[in-house]
Amino acid sequence: MRPSLTLAVAVGIATMAAAGPARAQSVDATIDRAIAAWAKVRTVRGTFEQTLTNPLTNGKVTTTGRYAQQRPNRIAIRFDVPTGDAIVADGTALWIFLPGSAPGQVIKRAASDRSQVPIDITGQFLDSPKTKYDISPAGTRTIDGHPSHGLLLVARKDANAPVSRATVWIGDDDALIREFESTEPSGVTRRIHLKTMEINPSIDASTFSFAIPKGVKIVDQTR
Repeated sequence: MRPSLTLAVAVGIATMAAAGPARAQSVDATIDRAIAAWAKVRTVRGTFEQTLTNPLTNGKVTTTGRYAQQRPNRIAIRFDVPTGDAIVADGTALWIFLPGSAPGQVIKRAASDRSQVPIDITGQFLDSPKTKYDISPAGTRTIDGHPSHGLLLVARKDANAPVSRATVWIGDDDALIREFESTEPSGVTRRIHLKTMEINPSIDASTFSFAIPKGVKIVDQTR
């Protein structure tokens, strides 16, 4: 299992309302609010915790790190655990450097390639979701003080959805995805908790630069 985010992260923190009981709202209203809120996001940064579970090996890996995103094609994910792992899209190329699991190499892909590492981490669930998924309610819970509604997304046949199914938790106060758990076609389950989020900050361009480590082989998959 690779500690990459596939995400691809709708993230953000707007005005924080006082925590209280989650109010009832329809599935359509919840997903429509999330789509509208994410459309206003241009940049975002914060911290995350990710847990990967592989049912075939009964293995579980938890990783933590920091992320920054500038829509549509720039992202920087740098892991604190495992140290040194990074996924960076500079607007043209997507660099996947995971020395913890694949030492001695860095994978290069086109920044527009969403096949394995979506550039829009949770935005992947908000790109025409009603045509890709059957959506149903998944209850309510409070995440980091934010009352939230859960939605279960099950991929429709031949819908070209990035995951087979996912449960996403959308804050009632700002309509932003704060946590999700997705299941990939391989059976691997990915749970991502967006621990901190800052919406539309100014992010230095150097954040999205990747320096190829000396002696590392480039596996070019852009050709």
